[in-house]
Amino acid sequence: MPRMLDVSDAVRAEIGDEEADRLLAGENAPGSYDCTSCRTPGDSEQERTSTVLFIGDETAVLAFAHATCLPSQVVQVTEEQLQGAVRSINGDGAPGGDAHRAVPEQAVLGVTSGLVLIAGELHPALVVEPTTPIVRPGTTGVGDDFLPLLIEQGYMPVTQISAVPPVLHGWSVLLAVGQLHAVLQPGTHGGQPVAWWQAHQPLQVTDGWRAAANKHQQVLLFAAPVGSIGRQPREDLLRDALDKAAANGKLVAAALPLAGT
Repeated sequence: MPRMLDVSDAVRAEIGDEEADRLLAGENAPGSYDCTSCRTPGDSEQERTSTVLFIGDETAVLAFAHATCLPSQVVQVTEEQLQGAVRSINGDGAPGGDAHRAVPEQAVLGVTSGLVLIAGELHPALVVEPTTPIVRPGTTGVGDDFLPLLIEQGYMPVTQISAVPPVLHGWSVLLAVGQLHAVLQPGTHGGQPVAWWQAHQPLQVTDGWRAAANKHQQVLLFAAPVGSIGRQPREDLLRDALDKAAANGKLVAAALPLAGT
C-alpha cells in the first residue's frame, strides 16, 4: 500500500529520484515509526508523514515525523550526533541492526499552561522547558544556549515576576476552538509566521485560562533551560518553580499576542 509520505524537493535532491519514488511507493518506508519530533508513534499508512533527512559530515540518515510536527526537510547535524544515534540503535556500535530510523537526540519542548498572578491580576501563561540542553545550530559541545537564543529573538531576562513582560511583536500564540495549537514565530524574510512549537494534538486549556487569554488578548510565555521548572502538578507549585528559576537567572519571558479564539 502506498504510504502517506511527504518528500520535499530538498530531501528528493539529496536521496535521488529513484529512492524518493521507492519511498512514495511504500517499498522502503516503514509502516509504523517513532516521530523524530514528538517521539510518539506514527503510522505512515494512516497519517501524513514527513521524511526528514539528517546529514552529517560523512553520513546521512533518513527519519520520519508526523506531518503535523515537522515538514519534510533536510537537517544539518554534526557527524558525532549522527554516529551517536546510530550506535544507540545498533547497541553500542555492534554491527547489524536497522540504522534506517536512527536519529540524533532532539530536544522536545515541554509546554505547560497555567495562570500567573502579577500585580493582583491573573494572566494566562505558557511555560516552556526543553527535555535536553539546546546548543546553537552548527556548533558542538555540551553547553546550553536555549536562553541566549531566545534573548536574541527578543525575549527578556526575568529576575522576578513582578510585572508583565513587554510584547514581542511577530510572535503569537495560536488558539483555535478553545484549544492550544502552536506558538508562532516570524517567518524568514518577512514571510508567513511559522511554528516555533506545535502541539501534536491540540492541548486543552482550562476555562479560566481561556477567559484570561480572551480578556488580555495575549499570553505570557516563560522559558527556562532543562531541569529548571519540571512538571508541576499545581499552579502554586509552578509559580514557585518560576520564581526560583527567575531568582537563579534562568528565566526569560515575553507577552505574545493571541491569535485565534
